[in-house]
Amino acid sequence: MPPYVPYLLLAIALIGLLLVFRKLKGQLRSKNDELQAFEGEEERMFAFLHDLGSAIGSDTTMTGLYRLIVDGVTKVVAARGGALYLLDDSRQALKPRYLSIHCPPLVGLPVEIREKAETDRRALDSHLRLAQVPADEGIFGAALSAGEALHIPDLKAHESFRDDFSRYGGDVSVLVAPLRHGGKDLGVLAVTRNRDDPAFTANDFAVFRTVAEQSAFAIGNALVHREASEKRQMEGELRNAREVQRVLLPPGDPVVPGYRVSGMNLPARIISGDYYDHLDLGEGRHGVVIADVSGKGVAAGLIMAMCRSVLRSLASAHEDPAEALGRVNRQIFPDIKEDMFISLYYAIIDGEGGDVDLARAGHDPALLYRAVEKTVILIKPPGLALGIDGGDVFERVTKAHRIHMNPGDCLLFHTDGVKEATNPGGEEFGMDRLRDAFRENAPLGAEAAIKSVEKELAKFVGEAKQADDITLVAMEKR
Repeated sequence: MPPYVPYLLLAIALIGLLLVFRKLKGQLRSKNDELQAFEGEEERMFAFLHDLGSAIGSDTTMTGLYRLIVDGVTKVVAARGGALYLLDDSRQALKPRYLSIHCPPLVGLPVEIREKAETDRRALDSHLRLAQVPADEGIFGAALSAGEALHIPDLKAHESFRDDFSRYGGDVSVLVAPLRHGGKDLGVLAVTRNRDDPAFTANDFAVFRTVAEQSAFAIGNALVHREASEKRQMEGELRNAREVQRVLLPPGDPVVPGYRVSGMNLPARIISGDYYDHLDLGEGRHGVVIADVSGKGVAAGLIMAMCRSVLRSLASAHEDPAEALGRVNRQIFPDIKEDMFISLYYAIIDGEGGDVDLARAGHDPALLYRAVEKTVILIKPPGLALGIDGGDVFERVTKAHRIHMNPGDCLLFHTDGVKEATNPGGEEFGMDRLRDAFRENAPLGAEAAIKSVEKELAKFVGEAKQADDITLVAMEKR
């Protein structure tokens, strides 16, 4: 063996070791780079989750929360852009809630929008920020249908972009995840990278799934909080409206020479569509009104207030109650929706002699107790409900009727919420029970008659929920 051979072999070995060392060094450097990348991603994720947690318990607006989520998730996975779409109330379409500046289109674009966008980028931006998309189409529909996050390496190759209408020309990869909270789909979250960017890794995908879950939790809780806040605000406003409406009802029983008049109103909701009223018409004349607006709630309450105001403004100018109601009908008819009307009973007490003029606008009959005979009869003059006809038919049909009340006689007006009140078995209180309760207690006076009917009604209904407003007004001749 030549003497230089061992040195040659040693040199070769050293070169081999150097190459191995360099390879190991490169791998170590690569591992360090990966470790640093992981650490950086971890720091970004913790920062995002911290900001998200702070936003949940703060007064951050929903728009601010959407922006925080999209920009935060985009930053965590080092994406190019991101988008958040949420389901609308019908749950059939997705509405764009926030798209970052550099987010490419993720939905199909109509041909005319693509053409406009070639010369005016604003047309594309406006379309993307306003256009709803079907919840069962495109990559968003695919994610919602799958119920899990998807990694789409090449968006233009996705099956939803195969037809000419939805053709896609960009080189974009996408991570998209459905957002679910409380077992309910909320929408979708997506982030993108361009062709020139590094491809999304398995770790990027895992991190994206995690932050998407946290984002869904944040949005779901924020929506629940907002709904609760809006409900509290609405309830507060309704309570205020109820207090205003209370002012519209008589504060107590009126002083009417020769008569006792008593009334009560029990709304089924915060706002009542029933009302009753007392009117001093001058020259010894007094008006008593009871009315029921079709429907319940705020709309009925507003119509009730309007009817009360108009009748009060016109009543003193008309001795005939039917004529007064005709004027009221003409004035309010243009402002009442086609599916609404007002039934109303209007009585005018003409001095202390006992004469009472009655007009009934489609209302339930009044019950008249005759003290001498100890009987109850129904008083039902002809009449059409307010708001059904513009004037001519109403005035032709609605006629006044005069009765004479003797001492001890009592007249009871009621809304249909009384006779139609049901017990837990679904049975109605009915006119017979109302008549019996009134006949038995009318001799005790107007106030006692009201309280007795109210008591019998409560006993009959029991624990059943009140379905309609209940109003009673009694007039007793002294």
